Amino acid sequence: MSRGLVTRLGVIAVAAGIVIVLGFRLSDYHLGLGARIAIYFIAILGLNILTGYTGQISIGHGAFMAIGGYTTALMSYYHHTDLLLTLPLALAVCFVCGLAVGIPALRLSGVYLALATFALAVSIPQLPLKWSKWTGGSNGIRTFTSPGNNWLYRVCWICAGIAFVAAWLLLRGRTGRAFRSIRDSELAAASSGVSLPIYKTLAFGVSAAFAGVAGSLFVLVTNGYAQPNEFGVLLSLQLLIGAAVAGLGSLYGTIVGALFIGLLPQISTSVPLIGSGHGQDVVFGLIVILVMILLPNGVAGLLGAIDSRFKSAIKSDPTTS
Repeated sequence: MSRGLVTRLGVIAVAAGIVIVLGFRLSDYHLGLGARIAIYFIAILGLNILTGYTGQISIGHGAFMAIGGYTTALMSYYHHTDLLLTLPLALAVCFVCGLAVGIPALRLSGVYLALATFALAVSIPQLPLKWSKWTGGSNGIRTFTSPGNNWLYRVCWICAGIAFVAAWLLLRGRTGRAFRSIRDSELAAASSGVSLPIYKTLAFGVSAAFAGVAGSLFVLVTNGYAQPNEFGVLLSLQLLIGAAVAGLGSLYGTIVGALFIGLLPQISTSVPLIGSGHGQDVVFGLIVILVMILLPNGVAGLLGAIDSRFKSAIKSDPTTS
């Protein structure tokens, strides 16, 4: 086992320990907030697989979260399905939907793919309005009462841990290498025997499956309430911001991206801004701009730069030779 792998496993173990300890220390309100951060963590993981590792830009992940959320809501309301059983169902439904989107997306790239996924983010939340007889329309549909923030915190972070391990195993193997080769150069990847249609479509499916689980958990956190406005374009943009802050192409900065979009709205509301009726939005935007200027490659890029300088310092130190 390499030294780098041991270090990463150690960091993961420490992070898991912190999450467990916080589960016994936080107040009921902060447990609910922690559950939301876990949900963002799962969604950003999926987005990073698609955009960071495969190079396919997506601004439509809120749409897949909507599909996963309404899958849980409808199955619980009409069929009284156990809440935990709706999670794998939401994963499967969104995986299929991701494949269905990924196939026509093969003809698109760059800004055209971004616009197509943006259209998805705009249109999907409007579907519950059309089928309001079953979905409750703009008022939404409430299927159950909250099982409690303590339970939600544990379930959300267990799902986040499973999602992280699954993403890590996927990206360490042959599939991950194929994803990275497509991101770096599609021509070189095809020349090396990588099937572009299969792996690019698979990336969409896997990414959408992660978002579906996140959307399903999102409905649990909102007291079983599924409403179109909760899955609007703003959610997709927040996930993209979180992925950029985390660092595209790295799993280990994902927690920082999730913390950023989960806590920043709370922080921005406490900053007084005289003369503006939308002070929270202004502060949120200013902080995002500042972070992007200071960390153009995200937290992962910062950690990589620190690690490179540390290794260079060790090599240049004569006492270490």
